Amino acid sequence: MTLVLAPGLYIVATPIGNLGDLSPRAAEILLNADIVAVEDSRVTAGLFRHLGAKRPMTPYHDHNAEAVRPGLVARMASEAVALVSDAGTPLISDPGFKLVRDARAAGHAVTTIPGPCAGIAALTLAGLPTDRFLFMGFLPSKQQARAETIAEVAAIRATLVFYESGPRLSAALSALAEGLGDREAAVAREITKKFEECVTGSLTELAARYADAPPKGEIVIVVAPPGEAPPASAEDADAALAEALTRLPVSKAAGEVAKRFGLDRKALYARAMELKG
Repeated sequence: MTLVLAPGLYIVATPIGNLGDLSPRAAEILLNADIVAVEDSRVTAGLFRHLGAKRPMTPYHDHNAEAVRPGLVARMASEAVALVSDAGTPLISDPGFKLVRDARAAGHAVTTIPGPCAGIAALTLAGLPTDRFLFMGFLPSKQQARAETIAEVAAIRATLVFYESGPRLSAALSALAEGLGDREAAVAREITKKFEECVTGSLTELAARYADAPPKGEIVIVVAPPGEAPPASAEDADAALAEALTRLPVSKAAGEVAKRFGLDRKALYARAMELKG
């Protein structure tokens, strides 16, 4: 049945492997959009073959986004423009957010049609904490930049999610082990496809496993959060109190340090009075 879509931007999640994961609503939008903005028309053409239809497509990717975006936004005034990535949810590790930003600024309706996302799917497979997680996308390819990026998130108490390619996998795992410590991790690949797998172990174990046999397919690395921090020593507390007392009254300084280290506020207040005296 032909559906007349209201003008605007439709963000459509597409399968990351198994074409059966395309939702009925996503199919309906794609089949009735006036134009579909795609990363690679050859990839999305395969999805339309699965649907048994053809629709007008226009390339929208890192290399042409700046030039193409104004025209797409202009079309949204009178047409339904669907945005897809090659696989998964648009805007996750691709340039789509600028199109959403400009569409909204122009007063056009923006609608999301949620669905598959490799990062979220890998989290469900990994068996690691999911109450807090941080999506990091792809690590930089250069060694120093990669180490700096890892150092930035080393202390964050959340599960970390990275995208990676097969040839870089072992090096990425080794760099993560060096920068984060030998945490538990998982490598998920070919998610939703016939040869889906999720291998778990420590970062060094996984780096060794893939050192001589880089896997094929799209890969997600999931890394456990850091372990519990050791309790603060009396010296740590004193140093923090001394610093806090240079800018805060005694009561507030004790409260700040108590919250930071999980220590007893009354005891810290008494100690702060000693330091102050």
